[in-house]
Amino acid sequence: MSIKDYEGGIITKNPTTPTGPYQNGAASGVWTMDQAAEYTKQGVWPIAGNVPSYVDDVFSTYLYEGTGSTQTITNGIDLAGEGGWVWTKQRSLAGDHWTFNTESGVPYATVRPNLTNSQFSGDTTLLTSFNSDGFTLGADTSNRELNTSGTTMVSWTFRKQAGFFDVVTYTGNGTAGRTVSHNLGSVPGCIIVKRTDSANGWAVYHRAMDATAPEDWMMRLNATDARFDLTPSRWNDTAPTSTDFTLSDNDEVNGSGGTYVAYLFAHDDQRFGDNGDESIIKCGTYGPGTETLDGPEVTLGWEPQWVLVKAYDNTGNWSLFDNMRGVVTNGDDKYLRPNGSNAELTAESIIFTPTGFKITSIFSEVNQSGINYIYIAIRRPMKTPTAGTDVYNAVLGNSGSSEPNFVSGFPVDFSFFKNKTGSDTFSSSRLLSTKRLDLNSTAAEATATAYVFDYQNGWNSLNFNTDYVAWMFKRATGFFDVVAYTGDGAASQTLNHNLGVTPDIITVKKRSSSGSQWPILVRPTADSMYLNTNNAGFGAYYYIDNPTSTTFDVQTDGSAPQSNQSGETYIAYLFATLAGISKVGSYTGTAANLDVDCGFTSGARFILIKRTDSTGDWYVYDSVRGIVSGNDPYLLINTTDAEVTGTDYIDPLSSGFTVTSSAPAGLNASGGTYIFLAIA
Repeated sequence: MSIKDYEGGIITKNPTTPTGPYQNGAASGVWTMDQAAEYTKQGVWPIAGNVPSYVDDVFSTYLYEGTGSTQTITNGIDLAGEGGWVWTKQRSLAGDHWTFNTESGVPYATVRPNLTNSQFSGDTTLLTSFNSDGFTLGADTSNRELNTSGTTMVSWTFRKQAGFFDVVTYTGNGTAGRTVSHNLGSVPGCIIVKRTDSANGWAVYHRAMDATAPEDWMMRLNATDARFDLTPSRWNDTAPTSTDFTLSDNDEVNGSGGTYVAYLFAHDDQRFGDNGDESIIKCGTYGPGTETLDGPEVTLGWEPQWVLVKAYDNTGNWSLFDNMRGVVTNGDDKYLRPNGSNAELTAESIIFTPTGFKITSIFSEVNQSGINYIYIAIRRPMKTPTAGTDVYNAVLGNSGSSEPNFVSGFPVDFSFFKNKTGSDTFSSSRLLSTKRLDLNSTAAEATATAYVFDYQNGWNSLNFNTDYVAWMFKRATGFFDVVAYTGDGAASQTLNHNLGVTPDIITVKKRSSSGSQWPILVRPTADSMYLNTNNAGFGAYYYIDNPTSTTFDVQTDGSAPQSNQSGETYIAYLFATLAGISKVGSYTGTAANLDVDCGFTSGARFILIKRTDSTGDWYVYDSVRGIVSGNDPYLLINTTDAEVTGTDYIDPLSSGFTVTSSAPAGLNASGGTYIFLAIA
């Protein structure tokens, strides 16, 4: 039996077991693990309990630096087993875009989106293999711009997956009405076709442009033209279906004997996520543009990580944004033009929101007055982490010229760091890029141009010697999220987030002007405090309220607007308890040794503690400086104090941590109440 035998059916057995019954309408029988794997590959799991798929499994933006030598890119995408498409571009210098797909014969056959050239292959300085977790690049001895020593690069990898993406190759027959089958499993939202044996343009179909008579609109990925209708039409005046797309007899898409590759993108196919009911890609339209800073806003239902935009009723470049290179809230975004060979460009253009994206500039390529635009948007990573090392790390600066200065092992979304000899507690995040906020201060954000978050495994700072310790976090479902917003001055404003569970800690900070504290809500004690002071808790929610699995409220207080002042910009950081990964909790002090059970198996690597019923500092411990049975160094994030190294206030515990009898009132007063955040 093949996957087609099950298409649209309901699996009634969890595929982690070797065999089991299946149901497809009135049919029944037994399916094997191989058949279950086919289901998983195709993304068909209509009930909870079966193996789901996530955007993390099928798409990657991966940044790397050329070495001039053979280099393997490990991005976690299975190209060898599932197939797909790799698209690379040099960022630091001008150069062509390069694409490679698994269906075009030898692995290193390539076509370039910014050119009309035919495909060529056999160059071993290009992509040399598709792997089960990425791809391998050859030694770039002929300056082909994929792996040139010292150049910064970006790669986007699309894996074949029903409901997301497919790549198909075919030979043209020169007959109008010819259909080409695909395995997208739903009606494509966008199709891009390129003839590979001769020079031709990159024909683009998009669902926002009707493909049926009397007009059969198309665009070209390699050109700036507005949409146009040609005779003969490229799509034969026929809309695509969930199983095939239709072509005319034109040489650009179906010349007799010509060879072609087609890339197909799904639209809003809701078969992903824990319950198989979420989408990860949308192909839509927005406009008309306003050519003002308050441009159109697009609601996707989720936050994107990758957006491709093009004006369709006017000329203009294609613009490609992604969160790895940098989409900055209220700052310059990095973008590339698929139709051009330009090096990476910057302009304030777009912001990614928890529910979509908003145009925030007068940049004509995304917001020309009266002009309408098409887009393809891909959801940001959505998988719940399974190990603390995937989402948190603490390191000391590397004291050298190697970059990044702080190496995390994952893309960093938020970091705060401090000089152990005494200084402010600095913080920044991917959404803010070069902007800095001090956790111990009421100051507005400041610009620090050396804060760079567009690294695959860490981030850069002006301060990188070993006196500095950086605590680094990755946004992930169930663990941590970041939300940037603008106050509206209302008594209460409801904001969206993508944590997926109710946050246990929320702290916010006004960015655009000084005088604002860091109000923080902690759910275990239903208490509010200030992150930047040693004040006791207020005993109730204040400034931040009503957290749910999708939203939270920020409130306006007329005497001291900390979280929702009209027109002011803010940043919010949200943490949650995730079994085996993180724990937000509370304990009552005993003045004796006190074991705090976090549900971990190998102890805590990060511990943040604050007394709430009285004054007390915010203590931070981490395993890189030492959580041991002897003296444990600590820092206070609400002060400029230097590290204290000669005390034994914390001891390791496999299930969490122990607060010792020698700890002061700030950590273990008899009858005192405390809140903590611990990470395994």
